[in-house]
Amino acid sequence: MSPASPLHLSALDRDGLQTLIDVLHASGYQVLGPTLRDQAIVYDDVKSLEDFPIGWTDRQEAGRYRIERRADNALFGFAVGPHSWKRFLHPPVERLFSVVKDGTGLSIDPDKGEPQKLAFIGVRACELQAIAIQDRVFCEGRYVDPRYAQRRRGAFIVAVNCSEAGGTCFCVSMQTGPAVEAGFDMALTELPAVEGADLLVEVGSEAGAALLRQVPHRPATAAQIAAARGVVTRTANRMGRSMETAGIKALLQDNPHHPRWNDVAARCLSCGNCTMVCPTCFCTTVEDTGDLAGGTAVRTRKWDSCFTLGFTHLHGGSVRQTGAARYRQWLTHKLANWIDQYGTSGCVGCGRCITWCPVGIDITEEVAAMQASAMAVREERHEGA
Repeated sequence: MSPASPLHLSALDRDGLQTLIDVLHASGYQVLGPTLRDQAIVYDDVKSLEDFPIGWTDRQEAGRYRIERRADNALFGFAVGPHSWKRFLHPPVERLFSVVKDGTGLSIDPDKGEPQKLAFIGVRACELQAIAIQDRVFCEGRYVDPRYAQRRRGAFIVAVNCSEAGGTCFCVSMQTGPAVEAGFDMALTELPAVEGADLLVEVGSEAGAALLRQVPHRPATAAQIAAARGVVTRTANRMGRSMETAGIKALLQDNPHHPRWNDVAARCLSCGNCTMVCPTCFCTTVEDTGDLAGGTAVRTRKWDSCFTLGFTHLHGGSVRQTGAARYRQWLTHKLANWIDQYGTSGCVGCGRCITWCPVGIDITEEVAAMQASAMAVREERHEGA
């Protein structure tokens, strides 16, 4: 958890969390949080604590995900599922405008969408970092995405410090978790059987402070604060994966013809699952459709993936025609070129791309293999000198 003063930490029971949800609804927010559906923990509308996956956790490994019962009734006793908050701020399908032909000619109707206030409950530290990355993409620079910016400005974020590390998590390696540090209005830590409270609350903004004043709470005790810090420490020590990031940018950018690209391409299905579940990938395409009478045409934006053959299609064919080229593009952009563009890695260590790859390709394993190969070459050169 972030190093907040004890004066800014409060204790909250579950009735207080329900009140928080009620106040958000009464303030006009669409409240979204973790729910259990289709044998997975996903983000969806929540109206009460009964909508939460109480007492459920997830088990994740490369290409594997399952849910199972916990021995307690924890609200946030799981890692991350297939959904990220990206699907609400940067929807997978979004109508941009329509063109209507009538007796006077053509008219363009921009689909600005209904103004929507979103409240996210249960945003992990890695996901806060992912939102910050997408903020750079869509809200900074010369070209701002007005739809994303509108949704982002109205978003109220209730973060949560992780109490459960997934088998594919490596946020510690990427310095993106498990403790939330910034970018939230309120942050929760679920306490392990501390008498008198279920959650520790940290305020991160004026909006968060104003909301907390409407929720029953009390000052946190020293024991509760210590317990909350222990939660984060234990989670940090239980990462399922790790990645050595020193020198990774040069490693990937300087090895476009490394044989490992072909090795992974032999397993890769080019299905694009990794980009769909990734909380930072942002590539899209546009589709134009018209009615049979020719009176209306609609332009829609949809998520796309650098793994699809048509993503780089130009006159004469696709720029990246092989699976090896497409995987190389994705991994190098994510872990290296992104730093040149946005000043940060595009990976937050959530592990989703590992879990939801149908053939279990592991990004940490691929990087480690290339690092080992580079080390072997350096040692060989040193011995021959």
